[in-house]
Amino acid sequence: MSSRLCLKLETRLDELERLTVAVEDLGQRNNWPSDFIFQVNLVLEEIGINIINHGYDNGLHEFEVTLTSELKSLTIEIIDAGKPFNPLKDAPSPNLTAPLEERPIGGLGIHLICSLMDELHYQRDGGRNRLTLVKRRDP
Repeated sequence: MSSRLCLKLETRLDELERLTVAVEDLGQRNNWPSDFIFQVNLVLEEIGINIINHGYDNGLHEFEVTLTSELKSLTIEIIDAGKPFNPLKDAPSPNLTAPLEERPIGGLGIHLICSLMDELHYQRDGGRNRLTLVKRRDP
């Protein structure tokens, strides 16, 4: 049995709280472990902040988040009409070996997302960014 959550969010930081609450509700209804819920929310917050802060030059816009929970996996699809950005190719690789004081600010978000998700797929389709993430879980 699968369960689905579809949200349209405005590019405002306070919208991320609504997303967090909805993910927690979906997770509880689908018996996700608490660490699974935490990781999903962390990834969605990072992506949401990036869309809000970097996706558009100005103005208020919408982006869509769809989560499909299956017995063994969760698929997340995030669609926005912001600037083209392929996180798998366009994001700089962070230098994880440099001392903290020598590292530039930022750049770790995509690394974090890649480490927490099992699959990431990106495509630019009809002027929109489409990022698909998959996180597997034990049944």
